[in-house]
Amino acid sequence: MRTFIHLSLGAVAATALAAGTVAGPAHAVDFSGKRIEWIIPYPTGGGSDRWARFFAPRLSKHLEGQPVVAVKNMPGGNSTTGTNYFARRAKPDGLMIIGTSGSTQFPYLLGDRRVQYEYKDWIVVMATPTGGVAYISSKYGVKSAADLKTMKGKLVKFGSQGATSLDLVPALAWDILGLNSQVVFGFKGRGPVRLAFERGETTIDYQTTSAYLKNVMPLVKAGKAVPLMSWGTIDENGKLVRDPTFPELPTLIEAYRIVHGKDPKGPAWNAWVAFFTAGFAAQKMIFLPKGTPKDIVDTYRKAISSMLKEPGFEQAMEKALGKYPQAEGKKSETLAKLATDVSPKSKEWVIGWLKRRFNVTP
Repeated sequence: MRTFIHLSLGAVAATALAAGTVAGPAHAVDFSGKRIEWIIPYPTGGGSDRWARFFAPRLSKHLEGQPVVAVKNMPGGNSTTGTNYFARRAKPDGLMIIGTSGSTQFPYLLGDRRVQYEYKDWIVVMATPTGGVAYISSKYGVKSAADLKTMKGKLVKFGSQGATSLDLVPALAWDILGLNSQVVFGFKGRGPVRLAFERGETTIDYQTTSAYLKNVMPLVKAGKAVPLMSWGTIDENGKLVRDPTFPELPTLIEAYRIVHGKDPKGPAWNAWVAFFTAGFAAQKMIFLPKGTPKDIVDTYRKAISSMLKEPGFEQAMEKALGKYPQAEGKKSETLAKLATDVSPKSKEWVIGWLKRRFNVTP
């Protein structure tokens, strides 16, 4: 099914698809004998960690000189701790890169006081769209989204990294659906939240695609978790469609129809769409710091382009991370702009909702 969700998004997405990649450098920078530190501002075990560890050895292989690309996890502060570290410490020599996620974008978009970084200062070299799957404990007897009506009045507990993190998308989704949700803060990543779900400390959860495929599918097969819906994905025409990795799962709009018998609308829905788009259309990105010379940027872009074209890469990526096209060059720049901007109206509504719902002021 296809639902038009954003008037200007189609043009942005079409631009991204039409744009070409940046040409390779005349003189590649040789990283022989070097060690590149890849900052991931999240703990091990979550989607961002799994994403980085999939790409790190492949990026190493295609960079000139095949340097060691070492993932360094720096969780804390809704991912602002590691990201602020990168902003302070990264030198423009190509030896430190950062992988950001929606939980890094959202504090920035909402003006979180902990943010000491500026996306506009950095140079994006790859953007990865991704999806997410919401699932519930089997103890409720729910078999699919079709049974969500039976959840009226029943308490569900959701573990969150923070109100202004990417977890804003599911927390708002629970409210839109009318679920009686208790949001429990204090988790340092989606991996620890999943472990809390396994222990029965939380009863509803979501994971981004890579973590869901590796860590949640075994719970589903064991009968401990029931998939409800995916968040969906944005097609080239700017429409919300079913996630190609999970085509059997309904989107949030379909789940809403099941529960309420009509399409969602109004400021809450508009805000959800805006932040879903910002958080998932280019959910994970690789950046070089401000001032990085063009020859280093071009060396990274050439390596990424070569990596994405390597025989067998798409099959390996689909198995590990899901079926999503990677964006490079000008495409990644376009999607980075999409992921770091929301309308003032949606931003204002969400800030008000955070205050009313959680007594949180970014």
